[in-house]
Amino acid sequence: MSIMKVVPGQTKIGWIGTGVMGSSMCGHLLDAGFPVTVYSRTKEKAEKLLKKGANWADGPKAVAEASDAVFTIVGYPPDVRSVILAADGILSGCAAGNIVVDMTTSEPSLAVEIAQKAAELGVHAVDAPVSGGDVGARQAQLSIMIGGDAKVIEALQPCWQAMGKTVVHQGAAGAGQHTKMVNQILIASNMVGVCEGLLYAYKAGLDLETVMKSVASGAAGSWSLSNLGPRIIDNNFDPGFFVEHFIKDMGIALDESRRIGLSLPGLALANQLYLSLQANGHGRDGTHALQLALASMAGIDWKNR
Repeated sequence: MSIMKVVPGQTKIGWIGTGVMGSSMCGHLLDAGFPVTVYSRTKEKAEKLLKKGANWADGPKAVAEASDAVFTIVGYPPDVRSVILAADGILSGCAAGNIVVDMTTSEPSLAVEIAQKAAELGVHAVDAPVSGGDVGARQAQLSIMIGGDAKVIEALQPCWQAMGKTVVHQGAAGAGQHTKMVNQILIASNMVGVCEGLLYAYKAGLDLETVMKSVASGAAGSWSLSNLGPRIIDNNFDPGFFVEHFIKDMGIALDESRRIGLSLPGLALANQLYLSLQANGHGRDGTHALQLALASMAGIDWKNR
């Protein structure tokens, strides 16, 4: 299959998914000079992009028909399947040589299936989940983990540069999703540690901001501690990444682990704690809201401390 040259100002980009991260990511492509056609289940969420110059389409097929390369970042694997593979999905509107890039955190097996079905139509498919949350999306500092054909990924370099800082080709179709599972496994247990550490500091009578000055820059430092620790201290649990989406990701990782015969007890524990958090009404809060569940277990009303 021939591979198009992706050029700002010329290559027509399609974008589906305008949530916490997707809206900023699409905005960067507009800023880079790409003509963009956008679709979202809720049109209001795309208004900022439309005012910025994006065109509206009435569905995934219409987006594909107006585009050379279509990017998606939606909620769950069934959403990915519907948006890309349904009878009126993206592939139904693609011409041979077009590119489909799914940036949703989804199932590796689904990424392989999409790549295979796209290839049958002469279409290139790439899985490219991201890490960095709302801050990384706004600042175009995302880590992008990519599975697919190396030449296609290279052709998309102007798009990657507009959205991310760390862009790594991990291997064939599905490899990007597997790498994102590694990312989420690392975050899951680390977030438990961040919350428990701050909970201990509070119970011991320490000043939380002063503690952060000592620990965030040392061996205990992490992205989650530096970026989400201050939000926890300030009782700002607005989502950079939704709890309910993180639970979805952990579920995928646990399913994959079982499939390959791997026991991950730390991930399983984190998953149970997050399920408790969701059951108590925090599914649409940020992942750092785990602090509320752990504080409640300790008999502490964190928000009113």
